[in-house]
Amino acid sequence: MLDRLEALEREFADVENRMADPAIHERPGAYAQLAKRHKELEAIVERSRELRERNGDLDTARQLLTEATGAEREEMRAEAEAAEADIERLTRELQIRLLPKDENDDRNVIVEIRGAEGGEEANLFARDLFEMYRAYAGRQGWKFELLGADASSMGGYSDVSFLLEGDDVWTRMKHEGGPHRVQRVPVTEAQGRIHTSSATVTVLPEADEVDVQIDPNDLQIDVYRSSGPGGQSVNTTDSAVRITHKPTGVVVSMQDEKSQIQNRARALQVLRSRLLKAEQERQATAASDARRDQVGGGGRSEKIRTYNFKENRVSDHRINLTLYKLDKVLAGELDEVSDALVQDEQTRRLTSGV
Repeated sequence: MLDRLEALEREFADVENRMADPAIHERPGAYAQLAKRHKELEAIVERSRELRERNGDLDTARQLLTEATGAEREEMRAEAEAAEADIERLTRELQIRLLPKDENDDRNVIVEIRGAEGGEEANLFARDLFEMYRAYAGRQGWKFELLGADASSMGGYSDVSFLLEGDDVWTRMKHEGGPHRVQRVPVTEAQGRIHTSSATVTVLPEADEVDVQIDPNDLQIDVYRSSGPGGQSVNTTDSAVRITHKPTGVVVSMQDEKSQIQNRARALQVLRSRLLKAEQERQATAASDARRDQVGGGGRSEKIRTYNFKENRVSDHRINLTLYKLDKVLAGELDEVSDALVQDEQTRRLTSGV
């Protein structure tokens, strides 16, 4: 690791010198690329230098410890212990930062939420999840953009999708994919009995046109009249669009925008992301199984997380994490859950060496 850190420090110095060259500003794209690499390296170099400094502090403390007596000896022992703790922390941080990057780390994210088992209660829960992620995006400083929504009869969502843009958006949101289960008394329950319902969350890396080439001949495009709340064109013009990718059978529908052209663009955006995700999973030799792992059947017995309203409890079953602050989590305070999931992934990758 030390050899690699030295090489990265040399690269960091080279990047800084190139950024200081006035000629680089004549090529905005090149400068932006250098600035991005500078930001990536800066955090590593800062910790590398601190690690080297604390190793020096530890050596000094150990040398002085052999000669010190009384209170001075205790002071040197405390300094050595503090240096050892810092070295352990910095080493782990650097090991994590030196892990191979996820191929989707720099991508934006498209999230799709669907009501699954539980009828209208599942749709209402899908809306709760939608509001939770929108609030979480606001806390993270991410840009949030609604792509499409199919409202249900009681104000829930049978299907809703949105785009998230910002730092670490894939790193944090990729762990949200899967079946989510809710346990509460539905508004439709007259006798106060607790019901169990579920909604599925799918997290897709946003794909650019250059990432996924779509042959127009492979598309079946149907237009139809929009339904539900919307602009003046809803229910009066054929503005809704349904695109079927014939080779894969993937179907995407959009009706939220007022024009057919806008809905078509949105549908193609989601279609490209679904196809990119499927191809990545295929390359990982587990395409269909990986998607089922994330979406599942939406059944009550399949779940990554449970939201229990009576106990104000949220439990993530993958990492055995339980918090009694469901109200705060639904208000967008997902940091504690997200941090634990990211740390769990990092630990598994460090252990497996992947």
